[in-house]
Amino acid sequence: MKVDVKKIDATTRELKFEVPKERVTQKMAEVFQEIAKEAKIKGFRPGKAPRHVLETHHGRLAQDETIKQIIPEVYREAIEKEKLDPIDLPEIQDVNFKEGVISFTARLEIKPEVKVKDYKGIKVKRKSSQITDEEINKTLEMFKQGQKKDKEFVMDDAFARELGFPHLEDFKSSLRRQLEIDKDRQNRIDVENQIVEQILKNAQLTVPPSAVKKQVDHRVEDIRHRMEHQGLKKEDIDKRIDEMQKELKEVSERDLRVYFIFEKIAELENITVAEKENMVSKVMGFLLKEAKWEEK
Repeated sequence: MKVDVKKIDATTRELKFEVPKERVTQKMAEVFQEIAKEAKIKGFRPGKAPRHVLETHHGRLAQDETIKQIIPEVYREAIEKEKLDPIDLPEIQDVNFKEGVISFTARLEIKPEVKVKDYKGIKVKRKSSQITDEEINKTLEMFKQGQKKDKEFVMDDAFARELGFPHLEDFKSSLRRQLEIDKDRQNRIDVENQIVEQILKNAQLTVPPSAVKKQVDHRVEDIRHRMEHQGLKKEDIDKRIDEMQKELKEVSERDLRVYFIFEKIAELENITVAEKENMVSKVMGFLLKEAKWEEK
């Protein structure tokens, strides 16, 4: 089998195939055997019609089925031989069946080549998760404002007992713990963002356009569904989505860059995961462990 590989750009390849007559003939013989089992031809029992009769009645079907079966077979072989890693199904063009030879072109996008450096020992600054009395009082004041109605609201032990706490100080202690949990979670997100920003600076790759488009389409579908659920009119939804296209493209491309970079780090560090969706969190765990921490 003859395969010519042409590099279109960083992530696009064009493969031109020419499947020799011998292989096509063998595949067509297999196809005719399958057709013969089901074919109903006057004067012949199923499976007993000779080849030339089958060709007369089902020649076009056999040719179409041969093409249908042989293209994915030889495509898979070429991908493996050329060590290409497609991110999606190929675009098949220029299919031709002439003088027993099948030729076609497959255009595909592959995973980008990722170059990443200095991902270990990234300096990160983590804010303190300690809650100050000022923050407690501010939260209590907001709570108080939310509870005010026609009468003056008093925050005392009686109020605390209504919420299931023996005393106001017990309520404040519980509030402090909850605020610390929330602040700690936010601080972790902040640290993860610092790592991601540094990783993006230290990496080189080109994200395949089709992958970006697929991500954008998925986000648009989700946004459209939510807006329809909110009762917005179609023209208003279309307008809003139109205005968001640039932002959606930028966000989608950034997310894909992070994904491909993390995938490369997982490969370099032999980080194995059972499911793909766990890969990013597992690599982030590794990067957090390797980071150099500083308190803000």
